[in-house]
Amino acid sequence: MRIALGIQYDGSPYCGWQSQLSQNTVQDVLEKAISDFVGEEGLKQSPIRVITAGRTDTGVHALGQVVHFDVNVERENWSWVRGVNSFLPQSIVVNWAQVVSEEFSARFSAYERTYIYALHAGPCRSPMAASRAGYLMMPADRWFDINAMKLAAQCLIGEHDFTSFRSSECQSKTPVKTLYSVEIISSEPWLYFQIKGNAFLHHMVRNLVGSFLMIGTGKQAPQWMAEVLAAKDRSIAAPTFSPDGLYLAKIAYPEEFHIPDPWLAHSWLPTDLISP
Repeated sequence: MRIALGIQYDGSPYCGWQSQLSQNTVQDVLEKAISDFVGEEGLKQSPIRVITAGRTDTGVHALGQVVHFDVNVERENWSWVRGVNSFLPQSIVVNWAQVVSEEFSARFSAYERTYIYALHAGPCRSPMAASRAGYLMMPADRWFDINAMKLAAQCLIGEHDFTSFRSSECQSKTPVKTLYSVEIISSEPWLYFQIKGNAFLHHMVRNLVGSFLMIGTGKQAPQWMAEVLAAKDRSIAAPTFSPDGLYLAKIAYPEEFHIPDPWLAHSWLPTDLISP
């Protein structure tokens, strides 16, 4: 049978999601935990291999990651949650589990992905936010030009070639992606970016955040974002911003699959500022 899991993790101890030789990755830790839970009975036909909705980079976190895997043992949904969690470190947790049809794919059935970037800004960094949020040093009497950033965001909505915001290591077949919304939420000393799209390129969100901050601090005018987008040239956009504040927040699937909403897992974020 096919099992889907909702995963939440602190990505700071890991070398990203994807399994790598001699590296500590979220995928490797999760697959081992599932294998330990199902035991020899569940591994008779084949080893556990999970398919994910989106591969996160080193240091990037997840609030609503979704995976699926095939296994030949039956367990109650709650048993999967409790059992797999008993083999996981504190940095990774299964929030929910359910049996899904064989037509479901955590990766290919998804039609929308939401990322949140949490930024702390001010004269001093917060040790409580270390590895959990990005940081930008800023004098106490200054703040971002939020209206300028919101104006710049308008050119990004819709289908575009996002080559200017694409990592040189990106493996996507096409740089053309569709952004549905870009929300910029200010709550000093915090700044949040919530970006929804059908799919994302490698480092795309972090490159967008870096460019937004160039505009928000007055180093570039709002129209610069459209110029960067049109240029299709990575070298003229801002440097890639820190992974610390990036969260894969939500994956949306067709209703027929009955995938649970992950937003209740956001208990540590100010959910009144972040729209579902």
